[in-house]
Amino acid sequence: MSKILIRGARPLGGEPQDVLIDAGTIAAVGPALEAADAQVVEAQGQILLPGLVDLHTHLREPGREDSETVLTGTKAAAVGGFTAVHAMANTFPVADTAGVVEQVWRLGKESGYCDVQPIGAVTVGLAGKQLAELGAMHDSAAGVRVFSDDGKCVDDAVIMRRALEYVKAFDGVVAQHAQEPRLTEGAQMNEGVVSAELGLGGWPAVAEESIIARDVLLAAHVGSRVHICHLSTAGSVEIVRWAKSKGWAVTAEVTPHHLLLTDELVRSYNPVYKVNPPLRTEADVLALREALADGTIDCVATDHAPHPHEDKDCEWGAAAMGMVGLETALSVVQHTMVDTGLLDWQGVADRMSVRPADIGRLRGHGRPIAAGEPANLTLLDSAYRGAVDPAGFASRSRNTPYEGRELPGRVTHTFLRGRATVVDGKLT
Repeated sequence: MSKILIRGARPLGGEPQDVLIDAGTIAAVGPALEAADAQVVEAQGQILLPGLVDLHTHLREPGREDSETVLTGTKAAAVGGFTAVHAMANTFPVADTAGVVEQVWRLGKESGYCDVQPIGAVTVGLAGKQLAELGAMHDSAAGVRVFSDDGKCVDDAVIMRRALEYVKAFDGVVAQHAQEPRLTEGAQMNEGVVSAELGLGGWPAVAEESIIARDVLLAAHVGSRVHICHLSTAGSVEIVRWAKSKGWAVTAEVTPHHLLLTDELVRSYNPVYKVNPPLRTEADVLALREALADGTIDCVATDHAPHPHEDKDCEWGAAAMGMVGLETALSVVQHTMVDTGLLDWQGVADRMSVRPADIGRLRGHGRPIAAGEPANLTLLDSAYRGAVDPAGFASRSRNTPYEGRELPGRVTHTFLRGRATVVDGKLT
């Protein structure tokens, strides 16, 4: 593996430094480094971050390769600056056995664009009736530590308690899709003024908040870890803030789209804005930004949810829920959090690399930019401004809500253990 010398980058947005990579490891960080046999990357003024880590990615394989594959999804991740993703369990077959999670893990190894850490299902077939093989998935080659029925809520309190008790034995975490099913039957968008005016079935905030309240209490009772997926309401923020004030092992994530978009966009009836949980109000968006800034919300997770064209290019009621997000996540975070002064680049590194790696207990990622550390790194041209063009996406799907929208920032290079997966914004 050749040496790489990154010149003039700004680690975590600080003063310009050179970074020497050798044999997959950061060999040195400092001014005016020299290495005669190194490949030089001129990065004057660019932001250098630890490789991003996504706790919530849908890679669709096995079973829905028409939407995405592990290969195309990890390519999209690399373009977005990610060096590791956690692959959700709602595949076909469901990732509820050691065999399926090992299949996904091995496909990730073969792709080579980023590390893929499978997430195991909490219940068999995501049916919410019987615990899946949690121990076997943890003991498998995939070493699963995060379990989720994402796409469906573990709404049975007894099943949720048993899952929390089980994963406690190996420091696992249950990641909950908080959605009380009876309160969201027929829901098409956020319940509020806009849904009333449009006559669309509403998804009330309380359907999320009631499950979160129950689950933080269960986690405290059991003494286990619970993680809240795609938190989306101001009320949910207050519940998580309260739980953390008690010292309970509760963490939460927010998606880029919930940091930027509101339910007003649904007035267009464009199914690209149909997502679960739904786009909420401006007040919710502002509360989520503040909570991410103050650390109540631990991390940004994309909930990258690719769909084939026919599942989105249809009437609103028939459209699938979800948006792609890997290739635009860092730009949206820069736009909503950095350019607004709510976070600095060190904060971005914390929320998009350090904390998600810690929650997932993912070794080698979310590490400091320092000598002796794995060279999982992302270079961002933060001065760049450009319109989002999904035609150039590496993802197999194009269902982005940002088409044509100008966003800041462009990932120029991504390094996975010292090997460039993206150079000058292009996949290697």
